[in-house]
Amino acid sequence: MRNTANDIPARRQAQQRADEIRVFLTELARLETEGVLALEESQRQALATHHASLLANYAHAYDIDRDSRAKQLSLGMRIASFLGAMALAASVFFLFYQFWGRFSEAAQVAILITSALGSLGLTVWIQGRDATGYFTRLAALVTFACFVLNVSMIGQIFNITPSDKALLPWAAMAFLLAYACDLRLLLAAGIACVIAFVAARVGTWSGVYWLHAGERPENFFVVAALLLAMPRLAMHRHYPGFEAIYRVFGLLTALVPMLILGHWGQISYLDLDPKLIEGGYQVAGFAGSAVAIWIGTRREWPETVNTGITFFVLFLYTKFYDWWWEVMPKYLFFLVLGLTAVLILLLLKRLRGAVGRADRDSSA
Repeated sequence: MRNTANDIPARRQAQQRADEIRVFLTELARLETEGVLALEESQRQALATHHASLLANYAHAYDIDRDSRAKQLSLGMRIASFLGAMALAASVFFLFYQFWGRFSEAAQVAILITSALGSLGLTVWIQGRDATGYFTRLAALVTFACFVLNVSMIGQIFNITPSDKALLPWAAMAFLLAYACDLRLLLAAGIACVIAFVAARVGTWSGVYWLHAGERPENFFVVAALLLAMPRLAMHRHYPGFEAIYRVFGLLTALVPMLILGHWGQISYLDLDPKLIEGGYQVAGFAGSAVAIWIGTRREWPETVNTGITFFVLFLYTKFYDWWWEVMPKYLFFLVLGLTAVLILLLLKRLRGAVGRADRDSSA
């Protein structure tokens, strides 16, 4: 069966259905063992026949994981495809540099254009014949690596001054391959290119050379707002996991600069006393982390909750370091950190209990 880009959502839905069937059968067996539920033989046969037919159809059409053993092997295949893509990309890189000086300028440009288009065409061709998606992802990663290398080398051939504008075609290619091949790694690469480009643009508008934009952490706040808004601006129901990546990168580009500015206020754009700037960003970091935890809990976004908790603890521990590292014995300092971790666990346990009670009240 030929595989197309439209099959990507269907493959994910088929795998989700297969996982749900496996969980259902496990719970059904447990209920029968405990004497809670007992199906008649005719019902059991009809259920088994229905599930077997569904799984057989899914396996034939999309090559899904029918059981836990197949799922474990699929994880190994994903790792192998990633490592293979990195090895092939490195091979292309060193092949270019091994023989590059022997070609004329026109031949170099022709080779670069041909390799970029050829690798993209190969990815499309493999996608039409790869029901598993693993070989498609391998080819997509190699295609992106070739594209990045080719743009860089064309700039060297024509002695073009390095510019942040190169990040835009890289991001476009990464997003194209990510959505076409359902590849989260390339989505992350595209987001990283967008983060670098927007931060460089904001820094340039402020008079900073684009390569030094990272020296002003506030340049990243604009792209943080864009990334956090992206899941609301574009629906990703056919790409589960993509919205979570946008949210995590959005939080990182907001909270990491706050963490840095909370200790080095002199690198801020604000013309205020550095201590006042540091205090303000520390408060903003605590508040932002708490809001992330609250929103993530209400919306059932575990990645948002985990990111918020991680940064809340980081902000808290850095404050403890500022306050007590020099004045406390080291054993007492780490004892305070340990007791703080216990307190955070208790608070999160109470929060989880409150959420559970709210869910039960709403369902009642």
